[in-house]
Amino acid sequence: MLDGCIINAGLAVVSAPLRLLWPRFPGLASALGIAFSFAVSLLYAAALEWLWRGQTLGKRVLGLRVVDAHGLPLTPGQVLTRNLLRVVDALPFFYLVGGAACLVSRREQRLGDRAAATVVVETREASIPDISAWQTSRYNSFRQAPHLALRLRQTTSPEEAGLVLEALARRAQLDTAVRERLYAQLAEHFQERVPFPAEIADALSPEQYLRNLAGILFARQPLGATAKPGPASTSDAQ
Repeated sequence: MLDGCIINAGLAVVSAPLRLLWPRFPGLASALGIAFSFAVSLLYAAALEWLWRGQTLGKRVLGLRVVDAHGLPLTPGQVLTRNLLRVVDALPFFYLVGGAACLVSRREQRLGDRAAATVVVETREASIPDISAWQTSRYNSFRQAPHLALRLRQTTSPEEAGLVLEALARRAQLDTAVRERLYAQLAEHFQERVPFPAEIADALSPEQYLRNLAGILFARQPLGATAKPGPASTSDAQ
């Protein structure tokens, strides 16, 4: 509705000159009005969704965003397809077709979203968690291989990062045997994805491996920066 009001305001400005044509050329004025209406509606949504990474003014106000259904960056073709089919979704009135399509879609996609392989999602402000409460090491050996640390950070999904953080945060609540088994499985999973050299990985316990991993995933300083271990003990320096 908010986007519709903005589009209507734009149409009022664009169609003002057509009123001068109407008395003498009503057919031409009507045809141009329909063309302008389609063009303004399409360009408004498509241009903003492309430039603002899936958001129009209305979506930005309400915290919504169009994204690729497979997690890839949006393409101009996807943006254009979903907005071209908006005409069909709006039929016969008040987006009845699009609303019906959303009701029977597992991802609540209208026809335009299905054709373009896009979904509309709710955006949330992400905050960097405070890991200082359980991270005791002052030196992270993963920073000795910054290219591997960066690759690990790039290939880890938010869900996986959250799982690592939760596993470490709930350390005291887990039975010792369960904790050791869980930490070993998680450490093995990430080590298989991005293998660190043996001189780094073999010296770490599964728990310390996850602590180093969390330090990389939620790092506030550049991954290329390294800290000196100083007078810390051998286990601390690992």
